[in-house]
Amino acid sequence: MDLQQLPQLESLCERLYTAQSQAERVQVEQMLGVFGQSTEHVPALKAILDNSRSPYAQLLASSSLTKLLTEHSLSPSVRADMKNYFLQYLDSNCATLEHFVSSSLVTLLCRTTKLGWFDADTHRQIVEDAKRFLEKGTPTHYLVGLRILHTIVQEMNQATPGRTLTQHRKAAVNFRDTALLRAFQVSLIALNEMATRQADDKLKGEGLNLALSCLSFDFVGTCLDESSEELCTIQVPSSWRPVVEDPATLQLFLDFYSSSGPPLSSTALECMVRLASVRRSLFTSEGERFKFLNRLVAATRSILDPAARGRLAQHENFHGLCRLLGRLKTNYQLAELVSVDSYNDWIQSVAQLTVYALQQWEWSGSSCYYLLGLWSRLVSSMPYLKGDSPSLLEGNVPAITQAYVASRLESVQKCAANPSLDDMLDTEDALSEQLEALPFLMRYQYDRSAAYLTSLMDPAIEYFKQASVQPLPGPQLSLLEGQLTWLVYIVGAVIKGRLATSTNADSQETLDGDLAARVFALLRLADEGQHAGRYGERSRQRLDTALLHFLQCFRKVYIGEQVMHSSKVYTRLAERVGLEDHASVLSVMLAKIGTNLRVYGACEELVHLSLALFQDLAAGYMSGKLLLKLDAVSQLLSAHTSEHYAFLDVAANGRNRTTYYATLSKLLFMEDTPARFRAFVLPLHQVLVQLGSAVTSAPSAAALRASVPPAYHTRVAGLFRDLRGIASATATRRTYGFLFEWLYPQHMPTLLRCLEAWSDVPALTTPLLKFVAEFCFNKGQRLTFESSSPNGILLFREVSKVVVTYANHILATAPPPTTNHSSTAASATSSSSAGAGGGKGAGGGGSAVYDTRYKGIWICLLALSRALSGNYVNFGVFELYGDPALKDALDAALRMVLSIPLPDLLAFRKLAKAYFSLLEVLAAGHAGVLAAQDTRTFMFLMSSLEMGLKSLDASISSSCASAIDNLASFFWRHVASAAAGHPEAAVGLTG
Repeated sequence: MDLQQLPQLESLCERLYTAQSQAERVQVEQMLGVFGQSTEHVPALKAILDNSRSPYAQLLASSSLTKLLTEHSLSPSVRADMKNYFLQYLDSNCATLEHFVSSSLVTLLCRTTKLGWFDADTHRQIVEDAKRFLEKGTPTHYLVGLRILHTIVQEMNQATPGRTLTQHRKAAVNFRDTALLRAFQVSLIALNEMATRQADDKLKGEGLNLALSCLSFDFVGTCLDESSEELCTIQVPSSWRPVVEDPATLQLFLDFYSSSGPPLSSTALECMVRLASVRRSLFTSEGERFKFLNRLVAATRSILDPAARGRLAQHENFHGLCRLLGRLKTNYQLAELVSVDSYNDWIQSVAQLTVYALQQWEWSGSSCYYLLGLWSRLVSSMPYLKGDSPSLLEGNVPAITQAYVASRLESVQKCAANPSLDDMLDTEDALSEQLEALPFLMRYQYDRSAAYLTSLMDPAIEYFKQASVQPLPGPQLSLLEGQLTWLVYIVGAVIKGRLATSTNADSQETLDGDLAARVFALLRLADEGQHAGRYGERSRQRLDTALLHFLQCFRKVYIGEQVMHSSKVYTRLAERVGLEDHASVLSVMLAKIGTNLRVYGACEELVHLSLALFQDLAAGYMSGKLLLKLDAVSQLLSAHTSEHYAFLDVAANGRNRTTYYATLSKLLFMEDTPARFRAFVLPLHQVLVQLGSAVTSAPSAAALRASVPPAYHTRVAGLFRDLRGIASATATRRTYGFLFEWLYPQHMPTLLRCLEAWSDVPALTTPLLKFVAEFCFNKGQRLTFESSSPNGILLFREVSKVVVTYANHILATAPPPTTNHSSTAASATSSSSAGAGGGKGAGGGGSAVYDTRYKGIWICLLALSRALSGNYVNFGVFELYGDPALKDALDAALRMVLSIPLPDLLAFRKLAKAYFSLLEVLAAGHAGVLAAQDTRTFMFLMSSLEMGLKSLDASISSSCASAIDNLASFFWRHVASAAAGHPEAAVGLTG
């Protein structure tokens, strides 16, 4: 590199990282991106590090070197030289480097070390290299040394883009066995030194983070989801035994908690959580394990001590303690806990903490989840508790359940008084987490819990009944609805908990019946009188959401093949609300579903939940058969259009109407009668006939588009969604035959003309294309035609027409501007390796190009791959009789693929999956088509397969591997044929 150009380069680097304009940043990215594309630029990047003092130029050099190192294969000697150079550079310059530059260089050093781990001993001496930084004596060197160890542990714990899982685990296991314990011991020594020398918080934080990363290491390759709140048992090797059993280890983290504030104190608590999670078999004996448990319980007692409880006012500390308490019962038995010193004081302190957390719900947040989980596990262990040691759960658990219910009811009033509070009823994940642990607590002393719930429900339901005839002020009724919502959620969770608690006691079923009867009584009142006018109120929508949750829970437990009609639940229901059996309960459920679909058209959430319940009821063999016997279902199958259910006219319910028609069709096909099918699809047939008339009278696609007003678009899109729902429900050859004979050949031209007319309207083309992809999908071998039938060939011809028509449009239309999407996608691809991005790519402008272009393309590719792999077409027929359908479809698919930049093709996950699935199908059955492509196309396909192999998505990498395997087999078969005297067989393969 010419050093005279360095000032200009530094200026460009500063513009790259500080530019306010998106266009300017993209322009500079394109100019500087060459540094990360070829190893030829390594000397130039080294020269930048050696000569530049600009932090932005240094960051460009380090990030480009990381990219080159990750994506290209370097010789062992080069990697060793690079590692030594980075160590020397950090040693000489760490005092003057910006934090972000230092971090980037440390990452580069550790990536080099990992990739060269088995090259030479020099890479495996990284712990000693870091210790030399610690011995330098300066705070900056000390910080860099800790950061090197922290980063190498993280680097070894996560897969590297472009490396197989086997390669990753091989290096990680060797690192675990040879270096990880030494790194952890270094962290402990450093923390002890910093505690005595009163080091600054930055150094302490780095030391604690190093210790935490060592304890969080994936020792046996089983912890796949690092974002999960659930911690599995930590399988530390036996060599860690002396460190874990040493009382000083746990005490060190407890001292750091006691002497510092967040985030240091919360990180120390998290280290204690990890220590509490180590495998039970690690300890030398049961006695050592019990001593360790005693120390853990003593540590939590000291944290809960009134003198130290002030630290828990900081939420990070409070949350960390709750996680630590939750781990105690996960890894230890109740019999062990009740035997520890001062168990009585400890359990009372934890109970007080739990009640406090429940009462202060707006502050404690998700921390309650861990406390409720602790108590649910304690209760679950009661049947196995032996000996005379009291558990003291009898008095504490009912107090906690009552505190939970009371605090939830009080939260309604608090949220009404303070709208800025987050209502727990609107947070689905947090709500489900709480309700998951609740049944164990409620059923521990079920008679007391049920009596408490009924004492709250009876007056509330009576008040609600009076409000149906005597209007209450809106705010007062909203409060009542909110409290009933919580009670219904709690009853639903308790009833669902019968599955988890596995109890068959008649008394428990009787109590279930008592509670359920009250909810069914509320269900009858909810749509009567004044309540029928409150569907637009949010509090009323929450109540109906809770009622649907209850019905789902009741369905799972008390409706199905395994439930006897003589269940005590139905005895109670018959006595209180007149519901004697499954059929009567199903009638109530179906009535509620129908009401919701009629009145909640504008509330997509409730429509979705109602249809989910309907779908689940239809999916059960017994419940589905019972549904068919109900008059309400017969009416629904004969009157299912938007005239009866207004939600079908709301565009936001597009996906819901597909579920709606799929469920109705599933019920319809249970009887397998052509006459009922024809009657069922008659309204859709009439819409298709109207469209067909418009198509016939319109001389062109443009004329058709002009003749259909935009207001009609929702109805047309809905039609295709309905057809897709029906198609997805055809599970047998006979039921698919009903659909095929209805649509082909009469209505298929109509679909094609609609695609031509509205090819630039994704709201219409997407449902149409998805229907075609479903229609040609041979799932369950439903597309099995007679040997003399041409239907398979005819179906493929229709798919071909659709793909070609859409391709012709999309290729004739310029893609929308994507700002920096391509460059962003490229960087995302290089860092996460092919397809690891989300469904809509990584770029800020990616949404527009995805919605208008890529989404339709991937659905076309999906439809074509399904048709090619459906095994219902003899593709030799097309070439034999000169039919261009196959050739045209493949050409159109390849043209669409070539129109997409490779980075975008890899960045959009759904697009990548559809593309690589098609390549796999083509390589398996039509490899000659791929081999016959021109050099540019063939190189694009091979380059994409190479990138796909590096994907962290298993489905993408396996499709690529399969495609390459089939292409290689095809190549060698034809090379062998050429060698045997048939050179024409190798044409197109050997260039």
